[in-house]
Amino acid sequence: MDSTVVASDAHTTETVYVGAGRGGVVKKQMTPESIRGNQHLEELFQRVNALLGDRGDEEAPFTPKVPETLEQMGLCEDDVQKLVLKFLLQKGSALGREISSQVKIPFSIVFPLLKAWKNDQLVSYRAAGEMGDYVFAIVESGRERARKFNEECSYFGSAPVGLAEYLKAMEMQTIAGKEATEEDLKQAFSDLLISELMFERLGPAINSGRGMFLFGEPGNGKTSIAERITRCFGDNVWIPRTLGIDGDIIRLFDPGVHDEIRNDDEGGLFDLSGVDPRWVQIRRPTVIAGGELTMNELEVTQNPVTKICEAPLQLKSNCGTLVIDDFGRQTMPVDVLLNRWIVPLEKRYDFLNLPSGKKVQVPFDQLIIFSTNLEPKDLVDGAFLRRIPYKIEVPDPSREHFSKLFEIMAPKLGLIYEQKSVDYLIETHYLPKNRPFRNCQPRDLLLQVRNYCIYKKQPKIVTNSAFDFAVDTYFSMM
Repeated sequence: MDSTVVASDAHTTETVYVGAGRGGVVKKQMTPESIRGNQHLEELFQRVNALLGDRGDEEAPFTPKVPETLEQMGLCEDDVQKLVLKFLLQKGSALGREISSQVKIPFSIVFPLLKAWKNDQLVSYRAAGEMGDYVFAIVESGRERARKFNEECSYFGSAPVGLAEYLKAMEMQTIAGKEATEEDLKQAFSDLLISELMFERLGPAINSGRGMFLFGEPGNGKTSIAERITRCFGDNVWIPRTLGIDGDIIRLFDPGVHDEIRNDDEGGLFDLSGVDPRWVQIRRPTVIAGGELTMNELEVTQNPVTKICEAPLQLKSNCGTLVIDDFGRQTMPVDVLLNRWIVPLEKRYDFLNLPSGKKVQVPFDQLIIFSTNLEPKDLVDGAFLRRIPYKIEVPDPSREHFSKLFEIMAPKLGLIYEQKSVDYLIETHYLPKNRPFRNCQPRDLLLQVRNYCIYKKQPKIVTNSAFDFAVDTYFSMM
């Protein structure tokens, strides 16, 4: 068939030779609207090809593909039945697509199972739904079975992902192969005032993919620096919502520490994302544990009532950063905590003890940062320090740096900046008393200045008298 296009006036029509019929050449007049429609179809076909994996020679980033069978999911019918019946035990009845959305299994897989369980008299049809769906209600025999399942484990959320599949995903998304350039660092720290010397020290340490100590006086921004290090790597990662290991359900996705990336293509009646809904896309994680850290948070813990397991912090931080803040102030002895990390830091893998008694090997694939106000050599021995190759001091700011922080923070707090008042503050309240500069003090003092101006109904201007008041209250016990 011919497809020759003869150009004509773009504002009227185009003549397209589409073939030959019995009466001769067949012509078709195409309007600009129909041409745009064809372009829309072409874009749709390109999108479909992309979902089907046709990416040419490009190396595609890891994306969990939507499964077509239970075998591809690494599940059996009993696994799905446990989740569905426990959900219906709580809900009573639900549409097939609602059940599919709850357990994160494609409707094309769940629906035939629901019909089979209807024949087994575990569920029944309560009403007809849209587009061939039904409202499924649990019956007494199904309730009895669901109660037994509940005694084993009350979880009825997303179907779990197997350990082998998780290990493969972590290998493809590892942080060890990532590189951060000087430009990456400056972009990640664009909202902080960082000296060039600090950039020179941080860059190689971040690229090492191993551990580092950040030490220095309190208030100089160690935690703020640690929180932004993960941004240097830029991209996002996919993690399972839950892991299934030999019958144990381990919750991995934690909204409290993971920042989910929501996609408008996901969910709804027709999910065109092509992504396995058991997985969730997040920003590379930054998990922070402070002085409240206990040994239980570094192991798989099981709720004794629900029998649901929670992943340890190092598993939640894989492909990102784990920050041990206020290191040395934990309730557990420092030696106990350090001994827990020696093998993972050296080998880049960890062993987890499951409630079933089984021990499994998992990746220890994160940049671990120990942030402390104490000297590292006073906390740990040489054997451990050798495994943390970078020890970076976060020093007190210079006078120039200190003044610049006031200039940056004042307008953010709605204050009019006055350099002469900042000079007055330094020469009156800092230099004569040998009071050290701290990076947190400009923000803290300016907040007190703003509150002082509001109380006095004065213009929000940085003045000498306002600084006198702020210093008197801020340093009263320091």
